Amino acid sequence: MEISGPWLALLGLAIGAFGTLIGAGGGFILIPILLLMYPTDEPEVITAISLAVIFFNATSGSIAYARKHRIDYRSALAFAAIAIPGSILGVWANHQVSRGTFEPIFGIGLILLALYLLWKKAGSVSNGHVGRPTTTRELIDSEGHIYRYSFNMRLGMGLSAAVGFVASFLGLGGGIIHVPAMVHLMSFPVHVATATSHLVLAIMSGAATVQHALAGSLEPGLSRLMWLAPGVILGAPLGARLSVRVKGSWILRFLALALLLVGLRLVWR
Repeated sequence: MEISGPWLALLGLAIGAFGTLIGAGGGFILIPILLLMYPTDEPEVITAISLAVIFFNATSGSIAYARKHRIDYRSALAFAAIAIPGSILGVWANHQVSRGTFEPIFGIGLILLALYLLWKKAGSVSNGHVGRPTTTRELIDSEGHIYRYSFNMRLGMGLSAAVGFVASFLGLGGGIIHVPAMVHLMSFPVHVATATSHLVLAIMSGAATVQHALAGSLEPGLSRLMWLAPGVILGAPLGARLSVRVKGSWILRFLALALLLVGLRLVWR
């Protein structure tokens, strides 16, 4: 099912736009596609390509979101700092599993997350707090929207450490876990969560990509990355612009349905 370079670029464009729209980096779409396209590749090669693509997508998307003034920089840097050690450990663990083990783990993880999002009535911002709020933020974006929210910073740090490991192990980047956690457990507004998560993704996936490169697992996929990267870089600003027009509730519903379909496909392939 090998496809040519220009088609990879178009795939990158779609992943860049949708990944930025939902703040997830697009890895949950790219990984299953790469697994189908390259059935003989080991998990570390697939995840190395995905994390590198996520890095380009998240960096481009972060720049777009920065222009919209939606990033909570203090929270993003704190979350990224604790996520990096977890991401390094996740890359190491990824190198220890076979493809036959990796695929069902990946699929089951996506199904569980999708069911959680659907059960929580995705998009609801005022779901209460887990833990006593310790930090309060206020942001005003470029459109004049005011976002006020409070959350438990210790919870955010703990979640980020776990996200760093799981996301790098599966090659997802972390947004599909981090955004729902920030919204449902920490009461972040959806649009702030997607933008802030994108900056965390850029830092975390960058660290994981460097580790893959040092281990030699990125080199076999460099030719594919050369086509995918320009597409995601161009698609990310498009996703950021679309996020202004799409309600937060729909962003998370799209995410949940996509996760469910992909997870079922991997478990029962």
